[in-house]
Amino acid sequence: MGAQVGTRRRGKRRAPVADINVTPLVDVMLVLLIIFMVTAPLLVSGVPVDLPQNRAAPLDQQVQPVQVSLDAQGAIYIDDQPISEAALPQRLAAIAAEPAPPEGRRIYLRADRSLDYGKVMGVMGELNRAGLNRVALVSVGESR
Repeated sequence: MGAQVGTRRRGKRRAPVADINVTPLVDVMLVLLIIFMVTAPLLVSGVPVDLPQNRAAPLDQQVQPVQVSLDAQGAIYIDDQPISEAALPQRLAAIAAEPAPPEGRRIYLRADRSLDYGKVMGVMGELNRAGLNRVALVSVGESR
């Protein structure tokens, strides 16, 4: 009747390649090396906090502000020094009692994005109770 459909040649199989091509592995390793070389100097900012992003321009200041940080576990740090929740009001009162610069004392609040909103608001309430009302929430600039 007509041509046979689906015929196979027997005995002409290709042998499997036994060599490993390492070129893609080397390419990936070089890219990772470059990424780690670029990001390693950026990781020395003290308390590791995953900050939210924004579009605002950075502030220009001459006086170093006090930084209050909350990490992902909710631990509180003042200028990279860990502090307990019980000791926080006394430490903030001591900061408020220090002589302020002419433009006023500014507090930077850095909180991890995965942290509970109530925990951040509790720290902001303690800052307000101590009389530290110029609080700036720190975020990461938008990446393009």
